[in-house]
Amino acid sequence: MEIFKENIPYEDPFLCMRIFEADRGVSSLGNWHYHKEMEILVVLNGEFEIHTEDGYYHMTDGDVLVIGSSQLHRDRILADNARYYVFQFDMQYYMEPSILPYHRFFLEQDFPFSRLNYIFKESREARETVHYCVQEIYRESQSKDPGHEIAVSLLIKKILLTILRNDSRKLLVHPESNEVLRLKPVLSYIEEHIEDKIHVEEASRIANISYYYFVKYFKKVLGMSFLEYVNFKKIKRAERYLLTEDKSIAEVGETIGMPNMAHFYKLFKKYNGCSPNEYRKKMLEWSK
Repeated sequence: MEIFKENIPYEDPFLCMRIFEADRGVSSLGNWHYHKEMEILVVLNGEFEIHTEDGYYHMTDGDVLVIGSSQLHRDRILADNARYYVFQFDMQYYMEPSILPYHRFFLEQDFPFSRLNYIFKESREARETVHYCVQEIYRESQSKDPGHEIAVSLLIKKILLTILRNDSRKLLVHPESNEVLRLKPVLSYIEEHIEDKIHVEEASRIANISYYYFVKYFKKVLGMSFLEYVNFKKIKRAERYLLTEDKSIAEVGETIGMPNMAHFYKLFKKYNGCSPNEYRKKMLEWSK
């Protein structure tokens, strides 16, 4: 059995997403593949199957299906002229303060995200809402009207909110509000000192938790380690400087507290799939 990793080419680098309309005739069963982006399929007309690790799904007119990031899947078209939208986006890119308490859900550490597809079978309203959102994202991506980036971001949030609020089986267990609140001073400390060297010892002191318990506690609540979160925030700050300030790559690395260029390049490429130079050039060309 052949399995391959698919690298998704983003049509809009400001949004870390790709959406397209597929129009295919009958084909044989496709190869198993995966990609780091979450994927949502919206059927316009036709009939096909989607196979995942936890089962297969029969898709027809009006259906919606969610496939989690890095989740194996393949398809088989069952009728001529199947038409559907394929929407792929990097969930990490949309991590912001309002989503932080729910971030662990969408990292899918506990179970394959496709298990939530029961929502679209049980709730017509949820299915129609996500169907509409994906169609609107497609329209926005085609028209590129002023502010289309904002519109797409809001529609993605609406999709995530729809999934969260229609999870009647409670597969997504929200962390206790006091757990998130306990970390709020730590998150503020990170934001205020993102250009400095941030020490986990200081963060644990601010949270008034022992070092060893803090490390486990942080990952439990946010779904990522303290170091992963700090690095992610530093790279996000670097992206801003690359686009808004006349700094060399080395200066940007120094400014965000990553003077080791090899380490800076490695982390930047991890989150953006390209070097800082390539990112700056691509983004500035896109915005012309």
